[in-house]
Amino acid sequence: MSPTRRGGAHTLFGLASSVPYRIDLRSARGDALDRLIDLGALDVEPLPGSGLAAVMPDRVPPAEVARALGVDRVPVSPAVGRDDDSVWVLAPRPVRVGTATIAMVDSAAFGTGLHPTTALCLDALQDLVVAAPERVLDVGTGSGVLALAALRLGAPRALGIDTDAESLQVAAENARLNGLDAQLDLAHGGPETVSGTWPLVLANVLAAPLIEMAPALVRRVGHHGRLVLSGVPESVEPDVSHSYRRLGMHRLDVRSRGGWVAIVLQASW
Repeated sequence: MSPTRRGGAHTLFGLASSVPYRIDLRSARGDALDRLIDLGALDVEPLPGSGLAAVMPDRVPPAEVARALGVDRVPVSPAVGRDDDSVWVLAPRPVRVGTATIAMVDSAAFGTGLHPTTALCLDALQDLVVAAPERVLDVGTGSGVLALAALRLGAPRALGIDTDAESLQVAAENARLNGLDAQLDLAHGGPETVSGTWPLVLANVLAAPLIEMAPALVRRVGHHGRLVLSGVPESVEPDVSHSYRRLGMHRLDVRSRGGWVAIVLQASW
């Protein structure tokens, strides 16, 4: 796992992880959708005809699903995890940020926009891009969703960097899909491989790399610039915040969702 990929984040900091499964029904009775939702389905979508596909949590055994639907058995197959096995949906969906939407290709790169860490960053972006910073740096860009969201919200240019070459290819494809490829630059590497400063820096990666990268990330933040950190479990937020505050960053805000936090900091210089 590269330092800017989140696969394994659930186990790295002791958060519970599970492996959902997929069911496909060639035909389903009228109340099947409601019954699947009552059982805690993570995602449901119609199939041609009267069929349904659903992603079910592993705590609900297939036999229980079959009983609820009034059938002998349900066909089970592995669910395809998106966002490095942390978000389980049947198909990619557009990401909504403010009044804008971002179309996403189906890929293994982190950043469907559905994971709590990404959603927290998108929320923070809507507040921080009000003044339209002239440049945004997205560290560990993955699918490029945060950089593209910043551009949709009015930032003229963004640079996305990642240590995973495949992620950069996906980010480039997403930029083309949304007509933003002329505004998004992409580069291979971490924050130590680029020079200069940015008025807004985003880093949605793992907590441990965030602590390790703190000196390099802080050097990328411009005069009174803002830094958004996410991918941080609530239990280790004090450790991450301390790593940046001791380098002169002021903590402005901490947002939480689903056991994760996003930290918004500002440079004191």
